[in-house]
Amino acid sequence: MSGPTRRILLVEDEPVINGAVTDRLVAAGYDVVRAWDGPGAIAEFTAREPDLVVLDVMLPGLDGHEVCRRIQAVRPVPVLMLTAADDEADVLVGLAVGADDYLTKPFRMRELVARVAALLRRVERAAELSVRDPDVRELGDVRIDPGARRVWADGDEVHLTPTEFDLLRCLAASPGVVLTREKLMGEVWGWPGASGTRTVDSHVKALRAKIGPERVRTVHGVGYALEILGTGP
Repeated sequence: MSGPTRRILLVEDEPVINGAVTDRLVAAGYDVVRAWDGPGAIAEFTAREPDLVVLDVMLPGLDGHEVCRRIQAVRPVPVLMLTAADDEADVLVGLAVGADDYLTKPFRMRELVARVAALLRRVERAAELSVRDPDVRELGDVRIDPGARRVWADGDEVHLTPTEFDLLRCLAASPGVVLTREKLMGEVWGWPGASGTRTVDSHVKALRAKIGPERVRTVHGVGYALEILGTGP
């Protein structure tokens, strides 16, 4: 792995999982900081300033959703959440408080390491895109400022998570054009292929809740398109 060593905060109260994930991430070349409960996670995050957080939902003290909300309020950072149950409501809560991706237990270690690498690449790519494409875009009643990473819908500012912003910007690059889930997975997450398409669906649902469901059109079995509204007389 080129460049400076990336630091990852792993928050997991199960000793076996904590140890196994730590060993695999260290073997992949990452510097791993560990926490075992919610308050400890916030303390380690503040003290060690990790580049990414792997965060279990079920934790003593404070659950993962509350930990995610608090750390994102301090400093935006990519978060990969680990969920014990494949529950859509639980996933959507995580996305709403700032998580970027999730894995359902039990998971393959190889997939977790790949997701971590993809999230870190996406952060780098998003920063590069903001420099290369600083111009504000007006798409009907949606206004996107890539440099400031701010969005307005129907005149009101909408607070999006980093992943929601990147998803919207990807859709906005081709308004009205249907983008497949696989293409979105590759462009936004850096994870091409079908294995993560449910992640796309969950993030689209979270994005719709913030900018309005009518602004993202579903083509069943294919993907999604950004609809331009508010252009009529």
